[in-house]
Amino acid sequence: MDARSPRGQGTAWGVAGREGPCRGALLPPSLLVQAAMLAAALAQGTLPAFLPCELQAPGRVNCEWLFLKAVPHFPATAPRGNVTSLSLRCNRIHHLHDSDFVHLSHLRHLDLKWNCPPSSLSRMHWDCHMTIEPHTFLAVPTLEVLNLSYNNITAVPALPGSLTHLSLSRTNILVLEPADFKGLHALSHLYVDGNCYYKNPCGRALRVAPGALLGLGNLTYLSLKYNNLTAVPRSLPPSLEGLLLSYNRIVSLGPEDLANLTALRVLDVGGNCRRCDHARNPCVECPKGSPSLHPDTFSHLRHLEGLVLKDNSLRWLETNWFHGLGNLSVLDLSENFLYDCIMYTKAFRGLKQLRKLNLSFNYHKRVSYAHLRLAASFESLQALQELNMNGIFFRSLGEDTLRSVTRLPLLHNLSLQMNFISQAQLHIFGLFPSLWHVDLSNNRISGAAGPATPSEGADAEEAVRLPAVGRAAAPLDPPGSMDFMLSCKNLTFTLDLSRNNLVTVRPEMFAGLSRLQCLRLSHNSISQAVNGSEFAPLTGLQVLDLSHNKLDLYHGRSFTELPQLQALDLSYNSQPFSMPGVGHNLSFVAQLPALRYLSLAHNAIHSRVSHRLCSSSLKALDFSGNSLSSLWNEGDLYLCFFQGLRRLVFLDLSQNHLHALLPHTLDRLPKSLQQLRLRDNYLAFFNWSSLTLLPKLEALDLAGNQLKALTNGSLPAGTRLQKLDVSCNSIGFVDPGFFAQATRLRQLNLSTNALKTVEPSWFGSRAAALRVLDVSANPLHCACGAAFVDFLLEVQAAVPGLSSQVKCGSPGQLLGRSIFAQDLRLCLDETLSWDCFSLSLLAMALGLAVPLLHHLCGWDLWYCFYLGLALLPRWGRRHGAGALPYDAFVVFDKAQGAVADWVYNELRVQLEERRGRRALRLCLEERDWLPGQTLIENLWASVYRSRKTLFVLARTDRVSGLLRASFLLAQQRLLEDRKDVVVLVILSPSAHRSRYVRLRQRLCRRSVLLWPHQPSGQGSFWAQLGMALTRDNRHFYNQNFCRGPTTAE
Repeated sequence: MDARSPRGQGTAWGVAGREGPCRGALLPPSLLVQAAMLAAALAQGTLPAFLPCELQAPGRVNCEWLFLKAVPHFPATAPRGNVTSLSLRCNRIHHLHDSDFVHLSHLRHLDLKWNCPPSSLSRMHWDCHMTIEPHTFLAVPTLEVLNLSYNNITAVPALPGSLTHLSLSRTNILVLEPADFKGLHALSHLYVDGNCYYKNPCGRALRVAPGALLGLGNLTYLSLKYNNLTAVPRSLPPSLEGLLLSYNRIVSLGPEDLANLTALRVLDVGGNCRRCDHARNPCVECPKGSPSLHPDTFSHLRHLEGLVLKDNSLRWLETNWFHGLGNLSVLDLSENFLYDCIMYTKAFRGLKQLRKLNLSFNYHKRVSYAHLRLAASFESLQALQELNMNGIFFRSLGEDTLRSVTRLPLLHNLSLQMNFISQAQLHIFGLFPSLWHVDLSNNRISGAAGPATPSEGADAEEAVRLPAVGRAAAPLDPPGSMDFMLSCKNLTFTLDLSRNNLVTVRPEMFAGLSRLQCLRLSHNSISQAVNGSEFAPLTGLQVLDLSHNKLDLYHGRSFTELPQLQALDLSYNSQPFSMPGVGHNLSFVAQLPALRYLSLAHNAIHSRVSHRLCSSSLKALDFSGNSLSSLWNEGDLYLCFFQGLRRLVFLDLSQNHLHALLPHTLDRLPKSLQQLRLRDNYLAFFNWSSLTLLPKLEALDLAGNQLKALTNGSLPAGTRLQKLDVSCNSIGFVDPGFFAQATRLRQLNLSTNALKTVEPSWFGSRAAALRVLDVSANPLHCACGAAFVDFLLEVQAAVPGLSSQVKCGSPGQLLGRSIFAQDLRLCLDETLSWDCFSLSLLAMALGLAVPLLHHLCGWDLWYCFYLGLALLPRWGRRHGAGALPYDAFVVFDKAQGAVADWVYNELRVQLEERRGRRALRLCLEERDWLPGQTLIENLWASVYRSRKTLFVLARTDRVSGLLRASFLLAQQRLLEDRKDVVVLVILSPSAHRSRYVRLRQRLCRRSVLLWPHQPSGQGSFWAQLGMALTRDNRHFYNQNFCRGPTTAE
């Protein structure tokens, strides 16, 4: 394996290249063995070859959305020479090195989109700049397609001469110079869109130097949209066939702008002089008198096939604009002000090859016209196939409206959406010789219109003022039918009346439309009880969509006037079924001989319906979104509800509040069933052996239920089941051999469950036969040597997203990471792990117990501790007391003979000789001071090497000499160490006491002792003195006045 792992990934496939604080550390033997096993697996090629990416098709490697910070370097064992396409879009690659693609010798397609976007395009507005080294792409001489869009690059990098497609859109490249494209003789497509616009502002326009692109002799397609250009760039290559200049600020066009582009086939100059009342994004109003379009601007473009002039504030069409454009097949004039022009223009007379014309949203501001009549020049568009007239805003649709296009022989598609049409003569569409699709959705049609009165264009007296709001086209909802419904795309005539104001349907509405095959009436307010006569003229109708209405299914002959009806969508008609006490008749299904697809979905059907559905032709039934549990709870009344559907192949019972599906219930389903959907119910148990009751079942969907385990047996032998979906449950356990007997099983979806492993024993010998095994979104336990990794590698061709979507759920260090991202340093010896755990547990217990015991019984423990010390010899006691050599330094006035005699004969004898094992060590000047040292050195050492300083005084009013120096040192120790070490013994109690002594007696009485002259009090004196010398003075302070000095930090 290549030692150069993807920078910034820190995964197991790059162990050899990892760096960190433990680099160079010796690894335990077990870890080395596992590393060797991983290396052996790589050498044998058992791991996915392109980790962390995924090989999706031969030669195509997908590395999208992996948050990579560098280009991954694939191992030498991977077939790197076969890679022709590499997608690295939507990552975090900010630096491209010269050697990143050097090993991909046959790379042709490279996608680097959205790695380092400009700050204005980033959702978090983070600053980012992509660095591309000079030979990054030159090292790939086979590269043909390169996408660098949405990256913050400011210059065109060096590119190989083999390049044919280049995208530099949404970058910060603001200048295009001739040197940028030198040597790119094969380049045919160049995209430089959106480098300077409102989402990627630059404060100026993109500058295309004259002749910058002239050297690209094979350039056929150039896109420069959204760049604030004010003029067409000069000296463009004459080979151009497609030029896109939309949404710039080019308000003037003349013949000289496109003079040498005689090969042009597609020209888009839309959005350069916008009408802002219809804009969906920031808009600059078109200057007054603009746009300026010379009559001969396009006259020399003989090969032009597509012309886009949308959103340019055009108010008229010059007849000369389209002269010479005999090959024009697509013309987009939408979002202009051509509401009057389209009724009188003659500009279309020369467009003999025009196939698609878009006139949408050419409405008058705040005006809805009563009538509209297309100009006579539309009759000359004999090749027209598609006409879009959405959003022109006229209220009546009659014969005169479309008279000029009625006889067009090739007109297939006619779109009239969002026009506020309230009256429509639908029979006029029967006059069109080859009409395939008519879209009248999103209007206000409430019924059939009578004969229309001829009108001369837009009648000002009948104009209705509308509020001044922008009317951007909203995305249309998809059809209400499910995916199994018959599509109208393959039928010859479709009429879409969805999203109107229809309340009733009458036969006269559809007069003359006998060839209509598909009718969409969804999202109306139809609330009538259909009786079998409403659609009588539509004898050829095959598809009828009545979803999202309020139909009352009361009559038993509903829809029987439609003998060829194959697909009927009655979904989302829940209001009548929710009315209490009202019955509903579904017997009409048996009387529709051609019906194959029926949707009764989301109708909240729960009671009072026909006891049985019968049909000899129905193949697919969507009964989702109802309450089948309520029906089946009514005893045996509805137990055979579906049994009469003898040819039913597909049945959808999703979202039916099912809590159980018992064998006798399954037994009443049609035996012809091949697909059964039970999604999003409340099934916590499923009797798998009951699948034998459906002998033809091939697909079973149980996703979104409450299954906890796949137990209670296994898939039965002999079942024809090929596809099983149990995703989005809570499955945490699967019995061994559960899938082993399903010999035809090919697709299994176990995603989004609670599986911690995937065992080969579940499948027996059938695992290799699986084509799809989806185990993504499971909390897999990625323990060292997990068996499921080896199994998934064996069947990796069947596991979608194995490299990136199959992730660990535990341990915590690997949560959310790929199962191949295991760090070998997490694979330690189990014994060592237990030892470390025990030590950490002991340390934590001690850390909790010691403070707790100190808080609850600290005094008792202190007493026991010092009691034990008292029983030990003097050595133990002294070493346990801070290791100071003296207990007290005795300071007295040697000039006073009585005081000296008392110190040597009374104090010394009592404290050093008569206390036995509790004897104290005193420091005396004449005995313990070292000869040769100065007075201040001996004095300092005596004060700081003694626990206390004992002052023996005859009187306290006059203190000088050694006494005063010792007292100042003791005070200095108080300030430095925050230890009060002063103890006073006054031999004359009757003598005058100084203010210091009186204050000290008030604050710390036990540190001031008076010598009693009565022999009976002397025993108590020696006991008090012993306590004063052995205990800290902080314990003696009067708490009412002071707490004493705090302990030094």
